[in-house]
Amino acid sequence: MTRRLVIAVSGKPGTGKTTYAKHLASVFGLRYVSSGELFRRIAEERGLSLLDLHKLAEKDESIDLEVDRRALEEASRGGVVVEGHLAAWVLKDAADLKIIFTAPLEVRAKRVADRDGKPVSEALAEVLAREESNRKRAQKYYGLDIEDLSVGSLVLDTSLLDVEGVKKVVETFVREYLRVHPEKR
Repeated sequence: MTRRLVIAVSGKPGTGKTTYAKHLASVFGLRYVSSGELFRRIAEERGLSLLDLHKLAEKDESIDLEVDRRALEEASRGGVVVEGHLAAWVLKDAADLKIIFTAPLEVRAKRVADRDGKPVSEALAEVLAREESNRKRAQKYYGLDIEDLSVGSLVLDTSLLDVEGVKKVVETFVREYLRVHPEKR
Protein backbone atom coordinates (compact mmCIF):
# COMPACT_ATOMS: atom_id res chain seq x y z
CA MET A 1 0.00 0.00 0.00
CA THR A 2 1.29 3.46 -0.93
CA ARG A 3 1.71 5.99 1.86
CA ARG A 4 -0.39 9.17 1.52
CA LEU A 5 1.23 12.47 0.64
CA VAL A 6 3.90 13.92 2.94
CA ILE A 7 4.82 17.59 2.58
CA ALA A 8 7.73 19.17 4.45
CA VAL A 9 7.50 22.96 4.77
CA SER A 10 10.54 24.98 5.82
CA GLY A 11 11.75 28.54 5.97
CA LYS A 12 13.38 31.04 8.26
CA PRO A 13 11.31 32.91 10.89
CA GLY A 14 8.77 35.24 9.31
CA THR A 15 8.58 33.61 5.87
CA GLY A 16 5.00 32.44 6.43
CA LYS A 17 5.73 28.74 6.72
CA THR A 18 3.16 28.15 9.45
CA THR A 19 0.41 30.03 7.59
CA TYR A 20 1.00 28.13 4.36
CA ALA A 21 1.60 24.73 5.98
CA LYS A 22 -1.72 24.98 7.85
CA HIS A 23 -3.42 26.08 4.64
CA LEU A 24 -2.08 23.10 2.69
CA ALA A 25 -3.10 20.69 5.45
CA SER A 26 -6.63 22.11 5.44
CA VAL A 27 -7.06 22.19 1.64
CA PHE A 28 -5.71 18.67 1.06
CA GLY A 29 -7.14 16.98 4.17
CA LEU A 30 -3.75 16.27 5.72
CA ARG A 31 -2.66 16.31 9.34
CA TYR A 32 -0.57 19.32 10.43
CA VAL A 33 2.52 18.86 12.59
CA SER A 34 4.69 21.78 13.67
CA SER A 35 8.27 21.16 14.78
CA GLY A 36 8.29 24.75 16.00
CA GLU A 37 5.27 24.16 18.24
CA LEU A 38 6.95 21.12 19.74
CA PHE A 39 10.10 23.19 20.32
CA ARG A 40 7.97 25.95 21.94
CA ARG A 41 6.25 23.37 24.14
CA ILE A 42 9.62 22.09 25.36
CA ALA A 43 10.68 25.69 26.15
CA GLU A 44 7.47 26.26 28.09
CA GLU A 45 7.82 22.96 29.98
CA ARG A 46 11.34 23.96 31.00
CA GLY A 47 10.38 27.53 31.89
CA LEU A 48 12.67 28.94 29.20
CA SER A 49 12.22 31.56 26.52
CA LEU A 50 12.35 30.35 22.94
CA LEU A 51 15.74 32.01 22.50
CA ASP A 52 17.09 30.44 25.71
CA LEU A 53 16.02 26.99 24.51
CA HIS A 54 17.76 27.66 21.18
CA LYS A 55 20.96 28.45 23.09
CA LEU A 56 20.56 25.33 25.24
CA ALA A 57 19.93 23.22 22.13
CA GLU A 58 23.30 24.42 20.77
CA LYS A 59 24.89 22.46 23.65
CA ASP A 60 22.34 19.65 24.06
CA GLU A 61 21.60 17.84 20.81
CA SER A 62 18.90 15.71 22.45
CA ILE A 63 16.39 18.56 22.08
CA ASP A 64 16.69 18.78 18.29
CA LEU A 65 17.03 15.03 17.89
CA GLU A 66 13.77 14.46 19.77
CA VAL A 67 11.89 17.05 17.70
CA ASP A 68 13.26 15.57 14.47
CA ARG A 69 12.57 11.98 15.57
CA ARG A 70 8.93 12.89 16.12
CA ALA A 71 8.77 14.63 12.73
CA LEU A 72 10.14 11.52 10.99
CA GLU A 73 7.66 9.36 12.89
CA GLU A 74 4.78 11.53 11.71
CA ALA A 75 6.06 11.46 8.12
CA SER A 76 6.27 7.66 8.19
CA ARG A 77 2.51 7.54 8.89
CA GLY A 78 1.80 9.64 5.76
CA GLY A 79 -1.01 12.10 5.11
CA VAL A 80 0.76 15.00 6.80
CA VAL A 81 2.27 18.44 6.40
CA VAL A 82 5.30 18.76 8.68
CA GLU A 83 6.40 22.35 9.20
CA GLY A 84 9.70 23.42 10.71
CA HIS A 85 12.95 25.24 10.08
CA LEU A 86 14.75 22.00 9.19
CA ALA A 87 11.80 19.90 8.01
CA ALA A 88 12.81 19.92 4.33
CA TRP A 89 16.31 18.73 5.18
CA VAL A 90 15.43 16.30 7.99
CA LEU A 91 12.60 14.76 5.95
CA LYS A 92 14.37 14.95 2.58
CA ASP A 93 14.04 11.19 2.03
CA ALA A 94 10.64 10.84 3.72
CA ALA A 95 8.72 13.77 2.21
CA ASP A 96 7.19 13.65 -1.25
CA LEU A 97 7.36 17.45 -1.53
CA LYS A 98 9.71 19.84 0.20
CA ILE A 99 8.56 23.46 0.07
CA ILE A 100 10.95 26.14 1.30
CA PHE A 101 9.75 29.71 1.82
CA THR A 102 12.10 32.70 1.73
CA ALA A 103 11.76 36.47 2.16
CA PRO A 104 14.20 39.34 2.77
CA LEU A 105 15.34 39.81 6.37
CA GLU A 106 13.63 43.20 6.78
CA VAL A 107 10.29 41.78 5.63
CA ARG A 108 10.59 38.81 7.95
CA ALA A 109 11.52 40.97 10.95
CA LYS A 110 8.49 43.22 10.33
CA ARG A 111 6.20 40.18 10.09
CA VAL A 112 7.55 38.73 13.35
CA ALA A 113 7.20 42.13 15.06
CA ASP A 114 3.58 42.44 13.89
CA ARG A 115 2.78 38.85 14.84
CA ASP A 116 4.37 39.03 18.29
CA GLY A 117 3.47 42.66 19.09
CA LYS A 118 7.03 43.86 19.58
CA PRO A 119 9.23 46.58 18.10
CA VAL A 120 10.85 45.75 14.76
CA SER A 121 14.33 46.25 16.25
CA GLU A 122 13.62 43.62 18.92
CA ALA A 123 12.11 41.22 16.37
CA LEU A 124 15.12 41.71 14.09
CA ALA A 125 17.56 40.85 16.88
CA GLU A 126 15.50 37.79 17.82
CA VAL A 127 15.20 36.60 14.21
CA LEU A 128 18.94 36.94 13.65
CA ALA A 129 19.75 35.08 16.88
CA ARG A 130 17.30 32.25 16.10
CA GLU A 131 18.60 31.94 12.53
CA GLU A 132 22.20 31.74 13.69
CA SER A 133 21.28 29.14 16.31
CA ASN A 134 19.37 27.06 13.74
CA ARG A 135 22.27 27.32 11.27
CA LYS A 136 24.85 26.24 13.87
CA ARG A 137 22.80 23.32 15.11
CA ALA A 138 21.98 22.07 11.59
CA GLN A 139 25.68 22.09 10.77
CA LYS A 140 26.83 20.62 14.08
CA TYR A 141 24.25 17.83 14.46
CA TYR A 142 23.54 16.93 10.85
CA GLY A 143 26.29 18.45 8.72
CA LEU A 144 23.61 20.46 6.90
CA ASP A 145 24.00 23.79 5.18
CA ILE A 146 20.52 25.29 5.48
CA GLU A 147 21.50 28.07 3.11
CA ASP A 148 21.62 25.40 0.36
CA LEU A 149 18.01 25.35 -0.82
CA SER A 150 18.60 22.73 -3.53
CA VAL A 151 16.79 20.13 -1.38
CA GLY A 152 13.54 22.02 -2.04
CA SER A 153 10.98 20.81 -4.55
CA LEU A 154 9.67 24.38 -4.58
CA VAL A 155 11.44 27.46 -3.23
CA LEU A 156 9.23 30.56 -3.07
CA ASP A 157 9.94 34.14 -1.96
CA THR A 158 6.77 35.08 -0.07
CA SER A 159 7.54 38.80 -0.26
CA LEU A 160 6.74 38.86 -3.98
CA LEU A 161 3.04 38.02 -3.60
CA ASP A 162 0.29 38.63 -1.10
CA VAL A 163 -0.94 35.79 1.12
CA GLU A 164 -3.64 34.73 -1.36
CA GLY A 165 -1.14 34.67 -4.22
CA VAL A 166 1.27 32.44 -2.30
CA LYS A 167 -1.61 30.13 -1.35
CA LYS A 168 -2.58 29.81 -5.02
CA VAL A 169 0.99 28.98 -6.06
CA VAL A 170 1.49 26.27 -3.44
CA GLU A 171 -1.99 24.80 -3.97
CA THR A 172 -1.39 24.59 -7.71
CA PHE A 173 1.98 22.95 -7.13
CA VAL A 174 0.50 20.29 -4.83
CA ARG A 175 -2.54 19.72 -7.10
CA GLU A 176 -0.27 19.18 -10.09
CA TYR A 177 1.89 16.78 -8.10
CA LEU A 178 -1.21 14.80 -7.11
CA ARG A 179 -2.44 14.79 -10.71
CA VAL A 180 0.81 13.09 -11.73
CA HIS A 181 0.91 10.91 -8.58
CA PRO A 182 -2.75 10.03 -7.83
CA GLU A 183 -1.65 7.17 -5.57
CA LYS A 184 -0.58 9.79 -2.97
CA ARG A 185 -4.13 11.10 -2.47
